[in-house]
Amino acid sequence: MKRLVTLAAIILAACGVLYYSSNKLDQAQGITGENTLNLYNWGDYIDPELITKFEEETGYVVSYETFDSNEAMYTKISQGGTAYDLAVPSEYMIERMIEEDMLIELDHSKIEGMEHLDPDLLDMAFDPGNQYSMPYFWGTLGIVYNTKFIEEGSIEHWDDLWKPEFQDNLMLIDGAREVIGLSLNSLGYSVNSKNDAELAKAAEKLDTLTPNVKAVVADEIKMYMIQEESSIAVTFSGEVADMMWENEDLQYVIPPEGSNLWFDNFVIPKTAQNTEAAYAFISFMLDPENAAQNAEYVGYSTPNLSALDIMPAEITEDEQFYPSKDTMEHLEVYENLGQEYIGIYNDYFLRFKMHRN
Repeated sequence: MKRLVTLAAIILAACGVLYYSSNKLDQAQGITGENTLNLYNWGDYIDPELITKFEEETGYVVSYETFDSNEAMYTKISQGGTAYDLAVPSEYMIERMIEEDMLIELDHSKIEGMEHLDPDLLDMAFDPGNQYSMPYFWGTLGIVYNTKFIEEGSIEHWDDLWKPEFQDNLMLIDGAREVIGLSLNSLGYSVNSKNDAELAKAAEKLDTLTPNVKAVVADEIKMYMIQEESSIAVTFSGEVADMMWENEDLQYVIPPEGSNLWFDNFVIPKTAQNTEAAYAFISFMLDPENAAQNAEYVGYSTPNLSALDIMPAEITEDEQFYPSKDTMEHLEVYENLGQEYIGIYNDYFLRFKMHRN
């Protein structure tokens, strides 16, 4: 019995030494709760040099994790397993998180640089007055095609995707709102439709697109288009910017009948442990030089007007990525449809993917 007691004491002592050593090591490396920023963002969605710069300028250490969908982000934050200080959801998910009381109302007095933001990209319906979120990037959904194989200017409308010459050649982004939405737009309907008859017509029309669909994927679209394994795809504007950097034969078009205007914004979840670090990072990213560097690295459109002034004109004057006001008027922001209609969109999308197999 004495041997067991002695052994237990030795184990406890060893654990104590390990805990103390680990704690001291963390402190030496600067990894403590007080000076750590837990950032939850999309993959490859920030210039890594800016994270290093932020750490050097502020003394904070950034713990960086990524997600691949709004739904995955929402689930992890709602479960509360990790106390993220800052996250970057999209507009419809921000609206949902506000409704479910998951976000901290922002103290604008703690944010420096808001004056640099484009007023036309503020005060959106999903977050009036930007009470809970601050713009990070924005962009559109459209069609990218290769002019080596498709005549330039021959792709303008969503209906062009149904052309028989694109059989087994079309790549689609793997998203219910995007794919159901493009079919709705092609019929003259809203991407936020809750009309059962309109949704049924859109789903029926999508089924006729299946002979043209080579794959329904996400990040792989970039590789397919750069390497010319497909000549046409539907994806987001920022992804296309990366593609065009690698393949100069690619062109991007936003169909005039309408498409999605999306926003990814900073939010502070109610589970955050270090709101001061979160405010510091938002302010850091609103600095025009940092915003410009980030936009050039990521390829998406910045909401920072002052950043646009110092970016190359070939980027800021390109209407493929900074559309005209006329084009913007035909774009719609995704709304939170509620659980019932989110389920309907997802069911139609799943049926579409099963139909093509």
